[in-house]
Amino acid sequence: MAGIMADHNVEGHFVVLLRLWTSDAWGAVWGSLQLEVESFERFGIPHDTSDHDLWQICQQREIILLTANRHDEGPDSLEATIRVLNVPSSLPVLTIADPELVLASRDYAERVAIQVLEYLLDLDHFRGVGRLFVP
Repeated sequence: MAGIMADHNVEGHFVVLLRLWTSDAWGAVWGSLQLEVESFERFGIPHDTSDHDLWQICQQREIILLTANRHDEGPDSLEATIRVLNVPSSLPVLTIADPELVLASRDYAERVAIQVLEYLLDLDHFRGVGRLFVP
């Protein structure tokens, strides 16, 4: 597994989760995953990149995408892309069910962080599912 990256609309949420993952409580588990924390900037991906193109970039580079809930809003939407291009070896997209609550509730943020870690620890089991909601 190469990396994990926040969609541009949850970059601040990702910072909160990253603090939890690297805390004393979860740091050893996080470290065992050996994930690179990637970003749009590092890869030169414009923030207005279509969901379709972003999903393909993440799949090609073996990057787990963490995003907010996205709906099927046309042929280039994330949901439509997953439906059309997802194969058994595809990495899942991790979707935060209530992203604003990550910022407002430490309890909820911890539940999200733990659920993401559980998915990542057993990632091969979740390949091909398309999307996983957290928590």
